[in-house]
Amino acid sequence: MRFETTNWSLIVRATGGSSSEARTALAGLCETYWPPVYAFIRRRGLSPADAEDLTQSYFARFFEKDYLRDFRPEAGRFRTFLRASISHFLANEWDRERALKRGGGQIRVSLDAATAEERLHLEPVDRLTPEAIFERTWAAALLARCLDRLREEQSASGGRERFDRLKAFLTSDGSSADYAALARELGLSDSTLRVAVHRLRRRFAAVLREEVARTVADSADVDGEIRFMLEALRGGG
Repeated sequence: MRFETTNWSLIVRATGGSSSEARTALAGLCETYWPPVYAFIRRRGLSPADAEDLTQSYFARFFEKDYLRDFRPEAGRFRTFLRASISHFLANEWDRERALKRGGGQIRVSLDAATAEERLHLEPVDRLTPEAIFERTWAAALLARCLDRLREEQSASGGRERFDRLKAFLTSDGSSADYAALARELGLSDSTLRVAVHRLRRRFAAVLREEVARTVADSADVDGEIRFMLEALRGGG
């Protein structure tokens, strides 16, 4: 993959400056990766309502106070920076006003707390620490972003329904019976279906690398981030 200027690498280079492009890129990253922040706060014992308020307050203050000034090169991954940043915020702002003040030009991150709650309830309550749930939710948000991109691509070419049927094979080989049954439903031969799945997997892998690349400052970190993400999803995060 050609490593082009991505969100986080652009932001890192603009640290300390006033690049509107970098600020827009940062807002986009926050818009995509707020679920781990919400999950982290919830696992600290906050109610859904309080966690939503704190998440909004965190991102509002993130931009208002320019938290990026605290960036250190060793936190070259957006994931690492964001987790450290929210921990610092909670330690220092816990007793302050939790509800986000509207207006004033503040950036508001679009939250879907109901969906975040649904995901959180799927996690084993007793075993995962707030840090582990942050990492797992981060990985889930990244994978969701990849699937959304693939769905948009397939929809643009009229293949939305087909994609929704094939996506189950992206992370699972499936049995011969599974392939045969789906091939009959779609009116395809077994070999044609397998080729379609193979191509979709290749595209998924490419999209995954692109999305991971948006969150690291160095292309050399992409493979390591993917391994970390898969380990977090397996429960080793």
